[in-house]
Amino acid sequence: MNEKIQQHLIHQAAQIKSISVGTSQAALKKTQLFDFHREQGGKMVEFAGWSMPVQYKDSHIASHMHTREHCSIFDVSHMLQTKVHGKDRVKFMESLVVADIAELKDNQGTLTLFTNEKGGIIDDLIVTRTDQSYLYVVSNAGCADKDSARMKARLAEFKSAGFDVDLEFLDEALIALQGPSMSQVLQQGLKEDLSKLTFMTSTLATVFGIPGCRVTRCGYTGEDGVEISVPQSRVVELTEKLLTNSEVKLAGLGSRDSLRLEAGLCLYGNDIDETTTPVEATLVWTIGKRRRKDKDFPGADIIVPQIKAKTARKRVGLVSTGPPVRQHTPILSPDGKVIGEVTSGCPSPCLKKNVAMGYVDAAFAKNGTAIQVEVRKKAVPATVSKMPFVPTNYYTG
Repeated sequence: MNEKIQQHLIHQAAQIKSISVGTSQAALKKTQLFDFHREQGGKMVEFAGWSMPVQYKDSHIASHMHTREHCSIFDVSHMLQTKVHGKDRVKFMESLVVADIAELKDNQGTLTLFTNEKGGIIDDLIVTRTDQSYLYVVSNAGCADKDSARMKARLAEFKSAGFDVDLEFLDEALIALQGPSMSQVLQQGLKEDLSKLTFMTSTLATVFGIPGCRVTRCGYTGEDGVEISVPQSRVVELTEKLLTNSEVKLAGLGSRDSLRLEAGLCLYGNDIDETTTPVEATLVWTIGKRRRKDKDFPGADIIVPQIKAKTARKRVGLVSTGPPVRQHTPILSPDGKVIGEVTSGCPSPCLKKNVAMGYVDAAFAKNGTAIQVEVRKKAVPATVSKMPFVPTNYYTG
């Protein structure tokens, strides 16, 4: 099974390279850690227009399991970080996303969605309401251009209407420290008590002597973890200090993908996009109750009625054995009819079986339903499964 997992993850790495076909290595954007990655043996690939490490000297499986059992550093500096300033910042942000930003407490964040007028998902992002009179927003690298353009266009509308709001796109590095030993590692470099920083909360702190860092307890692995926004000039220093602890290793895009899939987390462009609604994607929980009632977010007239009426298709988890299940694999009913398609899939290093997610006709979406997947033109038995596949370990206090 380990050999199959390794071969599949190598295949996944090859897929990552092809995201922006035709872009030369020289034209790719580079994070501040680019040279450091190469010095540490990082294998660099193209991802969303950036040159990013897919793995280091350890195998994908070893890196994946190290994160589950200890903790790993991921370079996520390619993601878009934005501050929204002004007294009308909440009203501004709520005009773009489905979340109830107004109900957030100081230094509390939430996963939310940019939606379009047709109810499709433009991007998923995290919005934190800080106690520093701004909203802190982190969105996906692959959507950075359209996200920033959308925010700028709405900003112009708000300003022309006399509202007080401004945008600041940050030039900060961002690293994620993920895994069960994260807290004991990071606490050594903090004065603040990490036990008081719960999942989806944030604080400004000096981290291992580096001031001006924003530490947010969140991540993309299903494990306890933080994302640390740090000045570009000091991100190498911070990474090196964290690596002095034997619990910590570097990890790349390969293990990041298998970890997030085990945790049942969506990858934008694979599992959600502008053709999927939050209801189809089983992300109704991201829509604030007040927002549903007021129907005052983009696409609300389409999305809100779907909550009660249901949808023709639904995102589900799948488990199977045998050959690996990959993106675009057809999903079949027991009698061989095509009822959907896989959007993400990989052999699970933790479970030693294949896990996947995809969209199926609603009649087949109930957990435990026996279906099939078509792998190499052969029907393979599979089961609709509850997600996450591997229990999450978020720290809630």
